[in-house]
Amino acid sequence: MFRGNQIKTAALLGLLSGILVLGGYWATGTEQGALIGLIFAAISSFGSWFYSDKAALAAYKAQPISREQAPELYDLVKNLTQKAGLPMPKLCVVPTQTPNAFATGRNPEHAAVAVTEGIMQILDKDELAGVIAHELTHIKNRDTLTQAVAGTLGGAVTFLGRMLTFGTMYGSVNRDNRQGGNPFGILILVILAPISASLIQMAISRTREFSADRGSAEITGNPLALASALEKLESVGKRVPMNGNPAFEPVLIMNPFSGGGLQSLFRTHPPTEERVRQLQKIARNQQNNTSFAAN
Repeated sequence: MFRGNQIKTAALLGLLSGILVLGGYWATGTEQGALIGLIFAAISSFGSWFYSDKAALAAYKAQPISREQAPELYDLVKNLTQKAGLPMPKLCVVPTQTPNAFATGRNPEHAAVAVTEGIMQILDKDELAGVIAHELTHIKNRDTLTQAVAGTLGGAVTFLGRMLTFGTMYGSVNRDNRQGGNPFGILILVILAPISASLIQMAISRTREFSADRGSAEITGNPLALASALEKLESVGKRVPMNGNPAFEPVLIMNPFSGGGLQSLFRTHPPTEERVRQLQKIARNQQNNTSFAAN
């Protein structure tokens, strides 16, 4: 399952980059447009790789804390980090009463885990451990980098569409100095490409959330604690929305404001009910394995 998710994620990221390259070519009708798209993809990927942790932390005004400031939280994270086989990440607190958490960083050596003031008030120690283990799994699987690259590529698709559209309408971009580009290509870049990019980015996010839930269960050995935490987060989060850049919503452990039906296509996270069912299934399997080993 893990390998399949990795392959799916890589394919979706490749598709995002392909939209940039093909969109540039269709809009201009030349290799120059494709090259512009390729350059945007490369710059976006490198920028998100290097600055992803700083951007996410700044978006939610996360403040780094030391062990002296929050010894219980720090020791909890350190203990879970050791169980996960990871270096200690930077620990941050977000000054908001909205219960949520996220992880960011280009690799385990440059990672950060952030929790809100609100989440520490409504979760007990086991539930908070489940949430933090979920975020540590994102770091271990390098989902933090994947999400950053996906989000940046998605934004680049929209920006490139606007730039090339302006160029093809008001300037000459073809080699033979014909003004204007392919109208169908412009339509793709302006309307269809951004929608497609958003759908791909959200599909990546949903795939990685299930994997992180399983990772949390493995680290803590208590999948029901995370299930309980998710139910609390959804219930309280609906009443206390979290302010921040919507582009970073996929990094949060939960975004409770996704609707059903057609709106489910634009979910950044799987339905909480399904995540809870999966965790309950893991708990039953753990119990059965324990019973079998005892016999």
